[in-house]
Amino acid sequence: MSHLIIPDWPAPAGVHALVTTRQGGASTGPWVSFNLASHVGDDAAAVSANRAQLRRSLPADPPWLMQVHGTRCVDAALAPSGIEADASFTRQRGVVCAVLTADCLPVLLCDDDASVVSAVHAGWRGLADGVIETSVAAIQTPGERLMAWLGPAIGPTAFEVGAEVRDVFLAQDMQAAHAFTPVATDKWLCDIYLLARQRLQALNIRRITSADFPGYCTVRDIDRFYSFRRDGITGRMASCIWLE
Repeated sequence: MSHLIIPDWPAPAGVHALVTTRQGGASTGPWVSFNLASHVGDDAAAVSANRAQLRRSLPADPPWLMQVHGTRCVDAALAPSGIEADASFTRQRGVVCAVLTADCLPVLLCDDDASVVSAVHAGWRGLADGVIETSVAAIQTPGERLMAWLGPAIGPTAFEVGAEVRDVFLAQDMQAAHAFTPVATDKWLCDIYLLARQRLQALNIRRITSADFPGYCTVRDIDRFYSFRRDGITGRMASCIWLE
């Protein structure tokens, strides 16, 4: 599939990952064209066709999670599709971990010797509540042996938030203030990439690679990416990772 993004990161041989864009699928209307989410109002047949097309680039169908901006991380080898969770991990080869996003940050994790991988859906609520920490705990691998790739998300020039968001992060760590740039009274631009980096580094995960924003900003790039903040009714991209 020519419209896929392949992460450029120092993952070991045996770790494979990809991110879809909105291009190259069967969906029409506000979901045009490669929507992979079944809960956003798109035609079910179009979603099924898009998932079948994606399947040709994967070793197996992933368990599609019912994401709720929470912190639960499940074993993808055991989880049925539709399970309520915002992250998954696996140590089994050929099992795919996947999360769906349309502004939230997809975080992909793997270890040094290609024995475990994880996909994490990290919106600001999940970040604040500890979805990265929960996922790393589920992996049961020391942070210094892990690396992370941060995928396409809302960029730091597009993510305007109010004091209620900023205050949540500053109450946990004053260093989070560096991720907020004031733009108006009680309004800030939020750098979700920096917030994720801070969380990862606190877990001793130092090898962190980011998607190239603003080139990968989901809000700014209407041709490649879905954006809930920009469009409201829209589709979702998938970020997938697995062990060969």
